[in-house]
Amino acid sequence: MITHIVCFKLKDRSAESVARTAAVLKDMEGKIEQLRYLEVGTDVLHSDRSYDIALITKFDSMAALGEYQVHPVHKKVIAHMAEVNEASVSVDFEA
Repeated sequence: MITHIVCFKLKDRSAESVARTAAVLKDMEGKIEQLRYLEVGTDVLHSDRSYDIALITKFDSMAALGEYQVHPVHKKVIAHMAEVNEASVSVDFEA
């Protein structure tokens, strides 16, 4: 199992913007066959070092993660994130 975690810091950090983008991420659920698990969380501390949204996804294999990366539904999310995202960090690990 591959776990893929991405944290996003948005250009507009308002509650409305964060909620809208979290909804875009959550909307992938059930639409991408390779996506075995999806969790989206929004920051509750709001500190200077905080990121606004965390995306946690799980896949059966690295190949499945690769297929997710180019899936049309994910590509639409990437396009949205390119507009609203200021910075992101990620980690991928095998469990």
